[in-house]
Amino acid sequence: MHLQINQANIGHNQVLISNTTANLNLGEVCLLIGNNGVGKTTLIKSILHQIPLLGGEISINKKNIKNLSVKEIAENIAVVFSKSVIPQNHTVEDLISLGKYIYYPFYFELKKEDREEVSGIITELDLDRYKHTLLRNLSDGNLQKAFIGRALTQNSPIIILDEPTTHLDERNKIIILKTLRKLAREQNKLILFSSHDWRLAKEFADKIWYIKDSGLYSGMVEDILLRHEELTSASVFEINANFVAPQISAPEFYKEMLYSLLQKNFQKDLSGLHFEYYDKSWVISGDSLRHQCESFEEIANFVKTIY
Repeated sequence: MHLQINQANIGHNQVLISNTTANLNLGEVCLLIGNNGVGKTTLIKSILHQIPLLGGEISINKKNIKNLSVKEIAENIAVVFSKSVIPQNHTVEDLISLGKYIYYPFYFELKKEDREEVSGIITELDLDRYKHTLLRNLSDGNLQKAFIGRALTQNSPIIILDEPTTHLDERNKIIILKTLRKLAREQNKLILFSSHDWRLAKEFADKIWYIKDSGLYSGMVEDILLRHEELTSASVFEINANFVAPQISAPEFYKEMLYSLLQKNFQKDLSGLHFEYYDKSWVISGDSLRHQCESFEEIANFVKTIY
């Protein structure tokens, strides 16, 4: 195992994640998920040895991180945090080139092969048109991609990203995640990235690290999703304590959309209703009731008439 956590207690002054053991291999993509405040960023900083462990150990390639210098950690791990200091007078090309800093003295000139690598990463991230644009003039999404590009040029075996898709639209989110998965497969990189969206795991990750109730649950994506129903249940988004859900028979995406619509609009007990989706329409039934709707707007209007 290339990255190992062994019986570690993780936190600042108090333990956020207790007695946890997990590991990852080179070539694997792992999604780190959990609610705000459970310790995702603290875990990442502990792996980087920026926050000391309260117990146990973390090792990289069988070497305890406590025994690695800052330079050795940088050679092993490239990291992108969700909030980074922006060098205002740097261009996209400047920032991405800085990933080579750990291999050169402070003042350096890139070799030809390094310049070609930087150029290739800029193209892969769809940033060619912004190559010479100052970072202060970039959108949040393109700025995030530029920081990710810097991590890629670092050529470390481990890449850790804290909420890398936060500011990205769907197209750029896919570009980033496909690039990370390609790196894992073709260059044998270990990719660990955090997100609030478990759906990303199904398409892009091999494993999940799920932080819940001061524990870290790790394993194959499908196993973790099946063992923790709250990750795939629409009720994980519950915002209305007075809402009692009806029966919903539909594909997961449609089920979740309907659940959200109903709880936003009805502080009532709808358990006597059954919503069934098929052939691009919804059938609402219950007791002597049966009604068909073609859209979510029709559903909302109809339910208002019966409650």
